[in-house]
Amino acid sequence: MNTDSTSFPSLWKSLFGMYCPKCRKGKLFQPIQWGRPSSFFEMRKNCENCSQSFEPEPGFYFGAMFISYALNTVLFIAVWVAYSTLVEEFSILELLLLIGMSALLLLPVFFRLSRSIWITIFVPFQGKNQSANS
Repeated sequence: MNTDSTSFPSLWKSLFGMYCPKCRKGKLFQPIQWGRPSSFFEMRKNCENCSQSFEPEPGFYFGAMFISYALNTVLFIAVWVAYSTLVEEFSILELLLLIGMSALLLLPVFFRLSRSIWITIFVPFQGKNQSANS
């Protein structure tokens, strides 16, 4: 029983580590190549461990945009509250520039995280069941 809890990451580690939701071992995304910015957005086709398809149907990740929207809303509010707390007087242009820069810097993170959350909602964890049957 101890091996099950240590050999499979928790839901949160799997979600934020961007692992396959089915086995929690294979990575969802290709490794980042810092010289190629487009590599931030490249997903693997299938899990290297359990062969789970990471695009179950065309347009599957359309719903991940709503998760990204929610993440960006939280970011916008957090930047606004933090900036208004730290600076007494500021212009709306300063605030919009700060929010825009924050959103651009976090775009690759929010893209990956929203897709990780979205696929985790629809693909159930089966790692423990598979290891028991093996």
